[in-house]
Amino acid sequence: MHKKFIVAALAAVALPFAASAQEAPDGSRAFGIEPYVGVGAGYHDFDRDRSTALGGAPDSTDGSLIMGLAGVNVPLGAFFVGAEGNLAYGFDEIEWEYGAAGRFGLRIGESGLFFGKVGYQWIEEERGFKDDRGMLYGMGFEVGPQDIGLGGITGESGVRLRLGVDTFENFESIRPHAAVILHF
Repeated sequence: MHKKFIVAALAAVALPFAASAQEAPDGSRAFGIEPYVGVGAGYHDFDRDRSTALGGAPDSTDGSLIMGLAGVNVPLGAFFVGAEGNLAYGFDEIEWEYGAAGRFGLRIGESGLFFGKVGYQWIEEERGFKDDRGMLYGMGFEVGPQDIGLGGITGESGVRLRLGVDTFENFESIRPHAAVILHF
């Protein structure tokens, strides 16, 4: 008797989850592959205590960036996982940045995402600062036209606005950035 009750209770709890896993919050398929590309800008500011090639001066490298990125998301119901590559041209003391990261997060509303990411980044610096490489951590969100009330203007457009912030290695830097994402 207890076994039948437990099985019935588990089925009653699991059934809504199974039904909701078939569709994402925006009504699209819950499973598949969503490639995307983007272009954006940001500012990377380092504040490290390590010495550099400039006679032992502290490394306070910083600079504006123009970024390109490409990646793929795999929706898993209301969640997603993915991978992303980035390339950035820097101004001031940063010459180039490039790297790759794994992404994970929630699909929110009609076309929104809230995400975290972990990856590896290479940074080529100018003016005697040494090049660097290491772990990159970040978080951010993306909103599409449907989420900000412009669905009627843009229709089924695959455009999203991304705002995010990243940090390098042991929280040695902060990199706020914004990008326009085109997903397919």
